Amino acid sequence: MTKTKSNLQIDSARLWGDIHETAKFGGTPKGGVKRLTLGPEDKQVRDWFRAACEKAGCEVRVDALGTMFAIRPGRDMSKPPIGIGSHLDTQPTGGKFDGILGTLAALEVVRAMNDAGIETEAPICVCNWTNEEGSRYAPAMMASAAYSGEYTTEDILSRKDADGITVAEALDTIGYRGADAVGKQRFSAFVELHIEQGPLLEAENKTIGVVDRGQGIIWYDGTISGFASHAGTTPMPLRKDALAAFSEVVLAVEKLARDHGPHAVGTIGEVKIDNPSRNVIPGDLAFSAEFRSPDSATLDALHDSLQKAVAEIAARRRVTINLEKIWRKEPTVFDKRLVDAVANATQELGYSNRRITSGAGHDACNLATVMPAAMIFVPCKDGISHNELEDATQADCTAGANVLLHTVLVLAGVASEAKAGG
Repeated sequence: MTKTKSNLQIDSARLWGDIHETAKFGGTPKGGVKRLTLGPEDKQVRDWFRAACEKAGCEVRVDALGTMFAIRPGRDMSKPPIGIGSHLDTQPTGGKFDGILGTLAALEVVRAMNDAGIETEAPICVCNWTNEEGSRYAPAMMASAAYSGEYTTEDILSRKDADGITVAEALDTIGYRGADAVGKQRFSAFVELHIEQGPLLEAENKTIGVVDRGQGIIWYDGTISGFASHAGTTPMPLRKDALAAFSEVVLAVEKLARDHGPHAVGTIGEVKIDNPSRNVIPGDLAFSAEFRSPDSATLDALHDSLQKAVAEIAARRRVTINLEKIWRKEPTVFDKRLVDAVANATQELGYSNRRITSGAGHDACNLATVMPAAMIFVPCKDGISHNELEDATQADCTAGANVLLHTVLVLAGVASEAKAGG
């Protein structure tokens, strides 16, 4: 078959092999991946990724927060490149597709162009953004948030993990604190491929999600201070039980999200009781909470309602509840021209598809505040992600990578293409 722009496809077996090869770095007995950002396993996969990009003819540069940029030259190097990619870090009990698919598919796009002898007008930049997951360091999507100006480089470098290790120290330990200033690498646009991390595409038997929006997010850190006392001798009316008060906060978050549905969700994912004991009424605890919605006004309403609910619980239960809003990300509206480019590529390739809102945060959501950006989703089994059971089919991963390839060909422009047997 003659390879031309119109029928060019990525090498499905090569992409699938790379997904399983990189899953060995931090692989878990249950078939998942534990590859926390800036740890030894992250260094292993970064070294692999650097070597693979260089073998594909890219120049790899690293910025001060460790984000990797692999440049495939274009005919006109004065043009900012089209950015593609995602991340390589995972959750503590993560899977082998979240983030990794988008980064490896971006590499495969470059390889497919190389195999076909295609030169683009604008350069292509394959990206691995540092600490997208936020499981070792807060905030999530750390590097892209700094890139978009939400945080300073110095702020991020000073952030500490649970063991007191700063981002700067972790970067130096694995050798990935780069020389380039954050933001030095510019882009004309950015497109990210990702598994959906939700059930809609699979439930509707759609191959591609054309992502046109992303949910906004509010994160909270909270503490509750009651009074620790003997579980057997303290009468129920006299108790100042921090955990009992917390249970009401949990239910309040759930109720508010339901009341503002269907386009709102609320979650409490962490709680830690200070000095827990079987026969002591919990006196102090700390917790996290979050709301998400694609509508900014809904986020406002959720925030205001939660403050009122927390104040009422604290007064009635005679405890002190401090709830600090530590992060807010406004809902994302992706660039119409890029979304249309993804939709057109999907239709031309003949894949079933639907428009979809991203329920999760992604680097592309941060980048959309400073450049045109868009996303492509493919299904994941049962909508499961951030779990070792996370799974996707080779066919769907290939379809997503092909849509990415043809979207990039349009955005970067084809300067020349070789016709070779294949």
